[in-house]
Amino acid sequence: MSRFAQVWRTSTVRLTATFIAIFVIFAILLMAFIGWQSSVQIQRQQTDDIDREVRLFQRIENNQGIRALAFAVDRLSSQPGPGIYFLGDASGLYLLGNVTDVPPEVLIEPGVYSFDYDRPNPWSDDAGLAPGATPSPDAPRRAGVAVVRSVELGNGMRLVVGRDVVERRGYSAIILQSFLVGVVGIILFSVVAGGITARRVLRRIDTIRDTSTKIMSGNLSERVPVTRRNDEFDGLATNLNAMLDRIEQLLQGLKEVTDNVAHDLKTPLTRLRNQAEAALRDKASPEAREKALETVIAESDRLIQTFNALLMIARVEAGAPSGALSVVDVSEIVADVTELYGPVAEDEGIAVESAIEEGITLRANRELIGQAMVNLLENAIKYAKPEDGGKGRISVRLGRERGRVLIAVADNGPGIPEADRKRVLERFVRLEKSRSEPGSGLGLALVNAVARLHGGSFRIEDNGPGVRAVLELPAG
Repeated sequence: MSRFAQVWRTSTVRLTATFIAIFVIFAILLMAFIGWQSSVQIQRQQTDDIDREVRLFQRIENNQGIRALAFAVDRLSSQPGPGIYFLGDASGLYLLGNVTDVPPEVLIEPGVYSFDYDRPNPWSDDAGLAPGATPSPDAPRRAGVAVVRSVELGNGMRLVVGRDVVERRGYSAIILQSFLVGVVGIILFSVVAGGITARRVLRRIDTIRDTSTKIMSGNLSERVPVTRRNDEFDGLATNLNAMLDRIEQLLQGLKEVTDNVAHDLKTPLTRLRNQAEAALRDKASPEAREKALETVIAESDRLIQTFNALLMIARVEAGAPSGALSVVDVSEIVADVTELYGPVAEDEGIAVESAIEEGITLRANRELIGQAMVNLLENAIKYAKPEDGGKGRISVRLGRERGRVLIAVADNGPGIPEADRKRVLERFVRLEKSRSEPGSGLGLALVNAVARLHGGSFRIEDNGPGVRAVLELPAG
């Protein structure tokens, strides 16, 4: 009982039961309507047949006389079937027909009536009696219920024409029996089909629930199985798996960030402590203490910059609200940042050239796009120093390509080995040759996060020599 109650509480079973109830009610109403319409149609057909025969008899009596009428009534009365016929004189005395006993009210007032009757069996010896003859009391009889129309002929004679309704009622009983059998069959079929459907749905739901239980226990590598049906459950499973992939990626990134923060911040914090300790020594001169404090401030500024970069990356990866995105002129942003860092590059002996297509707009965050450009240019200026000692060059490109917007910053520096081009996009990753340069290893990671936020991508390519950093964003 508890198992049934548990199953009944599920939305799938209740929805299936509701569907079955609606289907059964609709089927019952439909079959009842068909049965009622069939019965009404048969009744209407009988009424039409009676009226047609009455008009026929009246036309025969008017055109051919009473003898022809008597002959027609006698001929139809002797035939088997549901027809009821009575022809009497002006006083209601039986003359012809297959019914000898008619209620008095039928003969007194013309109209439509229903009454019980009995008549000779059409196949008995008494079937063809002469007009006015009385059948034998021992002759086989046929009883039933008739619906008749009574009319008064022109000469005062009474004519009763009708149909037996027992056959109609038998047909209605057959319809009712079929209706009941159909209803029972529909209910059984619906219950079986609904049970099978509910079982399949519950099995899929149980699979998702078991997978989520394993994930909650700490196994983040578990994924919801996806079938080949491409139904709504497969769509849900695909979205859940994508979400789990994203969560696993974020947790892995968090772990890496935690490890990198603990590793990369240990050294500057140690230097801070040592400088502060040196400044507090009794024998330290005022100049030494001032120098130590300046060093502490500089190291603190670098730490603040690192934490600000981490905070910005975290905010970007968390996703920007829809209100933070607007239509911005990317051409203007790239041009302004390039112009701003032009003198900085010249001071380092680096030539900057640009090819910026005008009028390119995107739905983006102006601050983040600008920060990404700043990081790309600062990184290029830092490493745009050829190994042979030549003049450094930086090129900035902005344009459209295959429905995408490409921002490319290239230099002619020593470049990045192909094996390290993806790794440098991670947080706190610094190659051995850049360990001597100031920085935190977060600049390219921020650019990569900005690209993902805007639905784009960021990649490092070979510039032969040097590096070509490409920020690709969706157009429009």
